[in-house]
Amino acid sequence: MRSFNVSRWFARYGLFAALLLLMLACWECIVRLGWVPSFIIPAPTSIASSLVEHRRLLLGTHLPATLMEVAVGFGLSIVAGSALAAGMHLSRSIEKALYPFIVISQTIPLIALSPVFILWFGYTLWSKVAVVFLIAFFPIVVSTYDGLRQGDPEQRELLMTMGASKWDLFRKLQVPLALPSFFSGLKMSVVYCVVGATIGEWLGGSKGLGYFSRRMSSSMNTDAMFASILLLSLLGIGLFVLIAWLERVLGLKHNANHARRGKSMKRQSAMR
Repeated sequence: MRSFNVSRWFARYGLFAALLLLMLACWECIVRLGWVPSFIIPAPTSIASSLVEHRRLLLGTHLPATLMEVAVGFGLSIVAGSALAAGMHLSRSIEKALYPFIVISQTIPLIALSPVFILWFGYTLWSKVAVVFLIAFFPIVVSTYDGLRQGDPEQRELLMTMGASKWDLFRKLQVPLALPSFFSGLKMSVVYCVVGATIGEWLGGSKGLGYFSRRMSSSMNTDAMFASILLLSLLGIGLFVLIAWLERVLGLKHNANHARRGKSMKRQSAMR
């Protein structure tokens, strides 16, 4: 079983891994040969050495701070975004009143709003959380709302003939069918959350990977700056993979439950 999984992994990601190793080798050679100054783009080995050198500061202080900002902002955006999407789906008036404001909120550059949040919340966790929330809120609302609008007319008619209420349709039919779109929005927004936290830390923060990157940039320590950028990239990848894993696990359970419900409804429909 284990060798099968390894073979499947290489079949899916082998070309990517080979290309990545080739790019890193070319990058290393270009810097080592002096074709590009190391203070502009450091070699991958120099970045790795700097990451090891600053591991306690990066992994013990700045990475947890950024992760906390992302977790809080992302969690709030999931709760608020899902609730608003459900409200707009269930009430046409809420959709007409609020949907334009949701779109307008994305037309304001975050780089301009970050100082405003700092003015409101100060150099605290919540100024960064506000940026993360705003950047993650839109994909979750739109994807969840679009997912809820999708539906199976045949199943809807079958449930209605069986006496299902509007709440029953929403809970048993529309919510399960909206899960793929919902998770697509989560995967997009969780990556944006890392970007939002970095922007907030860059403009006003005392810790976090964005703050560390800005401090290293001002002192021309490009090795450490790229080390923090590497950690930010790995953080985004890790969170994306986590959401994809949850989607796969919940998707398997949903498909099994959906199949059982479908068989049950067919039996009840045949009996009628």
